[in-house]
Amino acid sequence: MNTHSLKADILLIIVTLLAAVSWMFSKEALTEMPPLLFIGTRFLLAGVFLALFSKSSLTGLNVKQWIASTQVGILFGMSMCLWIFGLFYSKNIGESAFITSIASIIVAPISYLFFKDKVSRSNWIALPIAFIGLAFLSLENGFKPEASQTFFFASALLLSLTFILNGRAAARMPAAALTAISLSFVGCMAIIISAFVETWPMQTTSSMIQWLLLSAIIGTSARFLLQTYAQGLTTPSHAAVIMILEPIWTALIAAAWFNERMSGLQVLGCSLIFAALIINRWSSVRVWLRSR
Repeated sequence: MNTHSLKADILLIIVTLLAAVSWMFSKEALTEMPPLLFIGTRFLLAGVFLALFSKSSLTGLNVKQWIASTQVGILFGMSMCLWIFGLFYSKNIGESAFITSIASIIVAPISYLFFKDKVSRSNWIALPIAFIGLAFLSLENGFKPEASQTFFFASALLLSLTFILNGRAAARMPAAALTAISLSFVGCMAIIISAFVETWPMQTTSSMIQWLLLSAIIGTSARFLLQTYAQGLTTPSHAAVIMILEPIWTALIAAAWFNERMSGLQVLGCSLIFAALIINRWSSVRVWLRSR
């Protein structure tokens, strides 16, 4: 294994840990802030922070690139609004992370539906396994999904569309500029909606500011900057394999942080979803194993 590959693997593991711990930051912040106000402020702060690192890229964008960034931002904003409501109602963060991870599995079928892109055999195998896992999670309530499960699955559907548009836009413009614009757009969108439907807190507290800043700077800005840098040091296959570890880290950290425990059905459902994630990335997994 060369030095660049080892460095990239370590950095990507850190990225997945940052993504996992940001779930905890967000859950803590929701005890004092309305969901939409929190997610809007978090993403707006993160977008502005990232914009400071991509001034030259932003000033060089043309109209088509700004439109593409806005389209990504709209879908991402809708997805994050659903996601934050899912987190607000969630009783088990680990389970929620696995449901959200299904987005990466349904990207290919949705891309085929809208753009006629090819779907691999491993993806078709992974898809029913993931949905069987999701069904086991809903069995916990007698096939009556909890509100959080519905929000997270709807968020995953929109997130898969975001991945597709983001990938197409990223091929035609700097990734840092695209990320800064889309995050800022999510922030503005959520805050505007929040102003009409939520009651804002009358005062701020030190803990509110703490969790908000940790979510925005560590869980969002630093994570995306580090991820972009790390992906430039390695191949997409390496990055894809390591990034699927996020729900595992999230479940483990949630167990330690909030003393969460899963039932047998939840463990089975999450295990099937994780197996689907591995099958979905099997070609990348094989490449990664051969390089060890």
